[in-house]
Amino acid sequence: MKYNPNEIEAKWQKYWAEHKTFAAQNNSDKPKHYVLDMFPYPSGAGLHVGHPLGYIASDVYSRYKRHQGFNVLHPMGYDSFGLPAEQYAIQTGQRPEDTTSVNIDGGLDKEGKEIAGYRKQLDKIGFSFDWDREVRTSNPDYYKHTQWIFIQLFNSWYNRNSDKAEDISTLTAVFSTEGNANINAVCDDAIEVFSANEWNAFAKEQQEKILLQYRLTYLAETEVNWCPGLGTVLANDEIVNGVSERGGYPVIRKKMTQWSMRISAYAERLLQGLNDIDWSESIKESQRNWIGKSVGAMVSFNVKEHQANIDVFTTRPDTIFGVTFMTLAPEHELVAQITTAEQKAEVEAYIEKTAKRSERERMADVKTISGVFTGAYAEHPFTKEPIPVWIGDYVLAGYGTGAVMAVPCGDERDYAFANFFKGQKGMPEIKNIFANVDISAAAYGSKDNVEIANSDFLNGLNYKEATKKIIEELEKINQGKGKINYRLRDAVFSRQRYWGEPFPVYYVNGLPQMIDAQHLPIILPEVEKYLPTEDGQPPLGNAKAWHWDTNKNEIVSVEDAANPPSGVWGLELNTMPGWAGSSWYWMRYMDAHNENEFASKEALKYWESVDLYIGGSEHATGHLLYSRFWNKFLKDKGFAPTEEPFKKLINQGMILGTSAFVYRISWMKITSPDADKPFDILDPKMPSFFITKSKYEKIVKGDEEEIAKAKKIYLDTLNSVFPNAGGIGLGGQLSMQLTPIHVDVSIVNSSDELDEVKFKSWREDYANSQFICEDNGKYIVGREVEKMSKSKYNVVTPDDICNEYGADTLRLYEMFLGPLEQAKPWNTAGISGVFGFLKKLCRLYFDENGLIVTNDEPTKDNLKSLHKTIKKVAEDIESFSFNTSVSQFMICVNELSAQNCHSRAILEPLAIVISPYAPHIAEELWSLLGNTGSIATVPFPVLVEKHLVESDKEYPVSFNGKMRFTMVLPLDLTKEQIEEIVMKDERTIKQLDGKTPNKVIIVPGKIINLVG
Repeated sequence: MKYNPNEIEAKWQKYWAEHKTFAAQNNSDKPKHYVLDMFPYPSGAGLHVGHPLGYIASDVYSRYKRHQGFNVLHPMGYDSFGLPAEQYAIQTGQRPEDTTSVNIDGGLDKEGKEIAGYRKQLDKIGFSFDWDREVRTSNPDYYKHTQWIFIQLFNSWYNRNSDKAEDISTLTAVFSTEGNANINAVCDDAIEVFSANEWNAFAKEQQEKILLQYRLTYLAETEVNWCPGLGTVLANDEIVNGVSERGGYPVIRKKMTQWSMRISAYAERLLQGLNDIDWSESIKESQRNWIGKSVGAMVSFNVKEHQANIDVFTTRPDTIFGVTFMTLAPEHELVAQITTAEQKAEVEAYIEKTAKRSERERMADVKTISGVFTGAYAEHPFTKEPIPVWIGDYVLAGYGTGAVMAVPCGDERDYAFANFFKGQKGMPEIKNIFANVDISAAAYGSKDNVEIANSDFLNGLNYKEATKKIIEELEKINQGKGKINYRLRDAVFSRQRYWGEPFPVYYVNGLPQMIDAQHLPIILPEVEKYLPTEDGQPPLGNAKAWHWDTNKNEIVSVEDAANPPSGVWGLELNTMPGWAGSSWYWMRYMDAHNENEFASKEALKYWESVDLYIGGSEHATGHLLYSRFWNKFLKDKGFAPTEEPFKKLINQGMILGTSAFVYRISWMKITSPDADKPFDILDPKMPSFFITKSKYEKIVKGDEEEIAKAKKIYLDTLNSVFPNAGGIGLGGQLSMQLTPIHVDVSIVNSSDELDEVKFKSWREDYANSQFICEDNGKYIVGREVEKMSKSKYNVVTPDDICNEYGADTLRLYEMFLGPLEQAKPWNTAGISGVFGFLKKLCRLYFDENGLIVTNDEPTKDNLKSLHKTIKKVAEDIESFSFNTSVSQFMICVNELSAQNCHSRAILEPLAIVISPYAPHIAEELWSLLGNTGSIATVPFPVLVEKHLVESDKEYPVSFNGKMRFTMVLPLDLTKEQIEEIVMKDERTIKQLDGKTPNKVIIVPGKIINLVG
């Protein structure tokens, strides 16, 4: 027999599928265990070896739990709506529904290229997923329930008194009997107070407008991150360094009417809930910072010469007498109202400039100081002194009230701002309100050892005393109160895109109405033009039939959209964001085929929540926060059984790829000696030049000889292509540019040599490339370890590894690379060692003639090797230390091979122990041993501690402190018995050479030393 992984793995994958080996039951006498992987995006042409890392870890754990007797739910599905899938479709010139289907199921893409498909790739790795529960967020039978949850949010408000979401009918009941004066709700700011009589007298439209101010999902004009390149609004976590994470497009701030989710209502519960879950401290801290709880006061400053006031939240109300100026966010609604005519042009120019920077970029940039004086003045609530009002981009409209009372003596950023604009109109001298503190060089930001001075009735008080006193005084004059504030903002819930869940919403006279749940799903229509538009017009505006007929309760086509028939209304043109479907998917897995509910009460009660969740840490303030929010809401409404969705969370580290770089060398013509920038003289007729690594490095260091050689090669080519271009290189008119460019690692060999022929055919624009090579004629690429990504062309596909070495080798190798939670580089060279281990494992069971397993009684050493492995693997899986388990397997197999062990009593349990990691070969060995059925649910071997007890000891035998040889002796021997054996040993006799030692030192179990 021979180990043939491809044959064995295909056989057992077919068996698992036919026998539904991994199907979980919604009713079982076994204890339940729910293991979940983060939803993958089917956004590109298949998997690379970095993707399965977390899946393999969760699969090892799931298989182990089945061996322990658990009813394990380990499902898989696809987050198939959203930007990633749509961007891939756009980049490849295809429709998102087509690319999504091909990327999941496999098949031919638009260009006839064979796409393996996520499903086939996952099956090839041998995951124990319950595929009967597969979900896809882009399927109507799934997003029907997403739409239903949206309706529940729309029909709910947050009651601070009960500290939970309640049906909107309980709110209207209070309105109709008491008005809203005593309502304690999470709602919009500046809500007007009305009586019960006024409410009952309001027209229906007016009532609906008021209710929108309370609903948990609502329409509002808000400052958003608008990305013209993507044609959509982005959440803060989708922006990196001021550009979109997806595609790297510029992002600007813009006011738009958007659907939003009132996640801020749950800020405190989201914060407190972190104490009850087993997550890493780094992820918890990320969420705590994102939620950003602050305790302080709200202070109101009247604006002079205006019927307006500026509300400020501050954590240091004790410093109110140190206010030197005020700063508003450039987007603050008062800016246009209070800016003077003299300052208007400067203010408007600054606002336009700021709109091009994202909130995240502004928060991160602590070095740049910029701002403009509005010309307006606020009034100090106690001294009545005028306070100049500025705008500055370090203040964010989305944080607090979008306004800061600047106290430079106590805040470094205010201090820097005041000093930067010192002496300018609208910037007074800094006030110092701290006794015995020098602020000539820096602000004093500490709350400790503070004694307030120059502050009227606060003089002589410390931080706590002054804070309490100032809040009391502010409340007396009705210009402030104590307040707890959160950084967490309501989440924008709209996309001006095509590929997303349609809202179950139509509009009557501009007001949103929900479609009754019985008519769901509202199915995404086909449109001819689905690309985003720079002006924000959503693609659904191109749909031929996209109106709701309230008479027929169906979607209809309207010839004249401006004048639809009676009872026919326009549907919402935006779609839901990518996080809509992923905010509740774990509950759908519990009852994936339920047509009437997202999951039955019985299924929800049985599975409760996810016991183990494995995924990337990059979702800390996005998916993981939104999921907790939706789960808490559904708990409030009596649907979710638990407050938190994920009991334990593990973040796997990424697998890094080894990228390859070629170095393009190009030349630019400078029109004159004082030209600011060169312009490219390259023409499509001119080839691209690429210089080999060593010569690139020399040129970077300024090697004049190499620069001259490269320049000559370029000019010779230029003059041959353009005979009239002579003299271009004279007088320093050429400027050199070097550009490292990622190249596909598949066209580079293990010696870092580029296949120049394949490179030229790799991309059309490189077809005429020329290479400046090493002296031996080889082009050597540069190498760098970085994130494995298709965009960096450094991916290794699992299919290639599985085809050559088998899935069990891939699984073991990925676990062997290092601790699960750490990033680790991929090195294909290590694969062969793991493959060799599996072949060595097989040789314990069979040789070229067949099975060699015996019924011989195992030796003590056999049992010790086995039970060491049982103990180590069980402990490692429970602690998620998968890499050290693989090491232990190798140690065990080496020991058993050295012991010439072929005993069934050892090899049968060994197959079970290794099966979570290498399930295919384990199944095959189990079957060869004469067992029927799958090894997957066979009980895990019981550890017998007595087999681990050491009965012998290898003693070092020393003479005058120098070890000369070792001997193995039973541990139960006395000192006298050990001495007798040692003295009779031929090696001792030879070492003593007839002499008698002065002393024999023996410590049983440790040392033997003969002295003198």
